[in-house]
Amino acid sequence: MEIRRARREDAAQLLAIYRPYLEQTAITFETQVPTIEEFERRIEKTLANYPYLVAEEAGQLVGYAYASAYYQRAAYDWTVELSVYVDTSKRSKGVGSALYEELEEQLKKQGKVNFLACIALPNEASILFHQKRGYIQVAHFPKIGYKFGRWHDIVWLQKRLADD
Repeated sequence: MEIRRARREDAAQLLAIYRPYLEQTAITFETQVPTIEEFERRIEKTLANYPYLVAEEAGQLVGYAYASAYYQRAAYDWTVELSVYVDTSKRSKGVGSALYEELEEQLKKQGKVNFLACIALPNEASILFHQKRGYIQVAHFPKIGYKFGRWHDIVWLQKRLADD
């Protein structure tokens, strides 16, 4: 498996990975499937400031991870939100871990010290994934998102690299 920087032309494959999460789960609170053009814009916008990585096996993309601004204020410049999506047939095979390992390394080189993950509940697999990587829960917001006819809680997990 190769981990590399995402490109515009990856958008269709990335959307295919993302689509089941959007249509079948509350893992993402997005409710409308974006167009390929919108996904291309998202890739380019992210790459302007942050890493956007893909995992590739035999020419096929099997997962992706990226960072985004936690909040648009200068005081938050050291804090990023991380996201990862893995092809549903490749889950629990190390794809997400490989992507996060490289993503975190690149973010460290950018001087980022706070890594955040927002997880919609229930999602025990994602919570365990992040805890194994040193993330701890720092917030819980009950009934914050409405999808599939019910309210969902979210939790925020944080990995802090520096104390000062």
